[in-house]
Amino acid sequence: MSIPQSGGGPIEHHWQLADYMASGCKPKADWRIGTEHEKFGYCRDTLKPLPYHGPRSVEAVLTGLRDRFGWDPVTEDGKLIGLTKGAANVSLEPGGQLELSGAPLETIHATCDEVNDHLAQVKSVADAIGVGFIGLGAAPHWTHEDMDLMPKGRYRLMDDYMPKVGTHGRQMMRRTCTVQVNLDFASEPDMVQKLRVAIALQPVATALFANSPFFEGKPNGHKSWRSRIWRDLDASRTGMVPFVFDEGFGFEAWAEYALDVPMYFVYRDGRYIDALGQSFRDFLRGELPALPGEKPTLSDWGDHLTTLFPEARIKKYLEMRGADGGPWRRLCALPAFWVGLMYEQSALDAAWDLAKGWDAETREALRVAASVDGLQARVGDIAMLDLARDCVAIAEQGLKTRARPGAGGLVPDETHFLNALKESVETGCAPADELLARYHGDWNGDVKRVFAERSY
Repeated sequence: MSIPQSGGGPIEHHWQLADYMASGCKPKADWRIGTEHEKFGYCRDTLKPLPYHGPRSVEAVLTGLRDRFGWDPVTEDGKLIGLTKGAANVSLEPGGQLELSGAPLETIHATCDEVNDHLAQVKSVADAIGVGFIGLGAAPHWTHEDMDLMPKGRYRLMDDYMPKVGTHGRQMMRRTCTVQVNLDFASEPDMVQKLRVAIALQPVATALFANSPFFEGKPNGHKSWRSRIWRDLDASRTGMVPFVFDEGFGFEAWAEYALDVPMYFVYRDGRYIDALGQSFRDFLRGELPALPGEKPTLSDWGDHLTTLFPEARIKKYLEMRGADGGPWRRLCALPAFWVGLMYEQSALDAAWDLAKGWDAETREALRVAASVDGLQARVGDIAMLDLARDCVAIAEQGLKTRARPGAGGLVPDETHFLNALKESVETGCAPADELLARYHGDWNGDVKRVFAERSY
């Protein structure tokens, strides 16, 4: 979940809403890669999730990172709820999932180094207090009641609101993890093409990274239960946003969409003010019931944009949201996949050629099929495995064309970060398939075996 935005002045004209997002346009030389990933913490002896407070807790992990590795604390109401260092931050998801929001970096080599450093720090702190961390898309056996809600005002508001607008919102909050990548755009037309590719091909990422076949101790009938959860969370702010494919789509159309999404909160002086279900349009008129007579700032608009949860979204950059959290090596594969598809025009055009003939019903059907069947999904004459193979090949060519060396020039490009995905399209197996094979094989139906074999 995003941290509060800052630095925005008052909104005096409607055009500022679209201009806020357009201000993210930058030349290709300035494009960066920001990787975010979440992971579940647990007590090694009991395999129970970490509470917020105590000797083996989320707070203890944050404290260890602060004290041993020089992170600066972020507090709310006197409680440690995050860390910052430079342009990176460590934050808490509602159920205590630990998230690294990485700095915007030039290459996948650099972002992978950042991931590796972070996980090594977390492991060092965790080992000292008998804690472990694991990358999965959904908690394998924990119940809702097992998991503390973290002490953040935003989460308390959301927790109360979720059951009013959907059936799976609280599951998302406490019991899911994702890996995401944030990418830049050069102009409005560039944003439009990238967002259309991101939305249309997000089911491919869901299938390739599917890693949540268990829930509450048994198989759940889906390769990505995390993706299934998002389908019944809140229809007003999730999904495949079909209007993105309408003629004339651009920043203004996204702003109009965002204005119609009900608000969660307004952030003032370190407090989250309840604006649940209220209208940002009313806010613009100074008629918000939560703050009568007050008009919003651009920071309020930035905060509101973080409460939209479609499969891909725009802020001042694009955010790809369709993948399950997973094993260490796949945390670097996700940015490699999307950078390869999007940061060279020839690859972006090839990716769009794959999807431009699909209608909204096909795109939605692919989303559903990916969550259920993963790489074995089929929609009409579209076989997900074939589509994934094509996407990985395009991404590989895009990374070759991009030609960003690493390891002091010894590695010519970033293509090796796709190796895990190339294995998946060669074998037809995503992580969920491997987990299910183990569950029905040598694990003898014991989901808890996943902790010993898949922890960081």
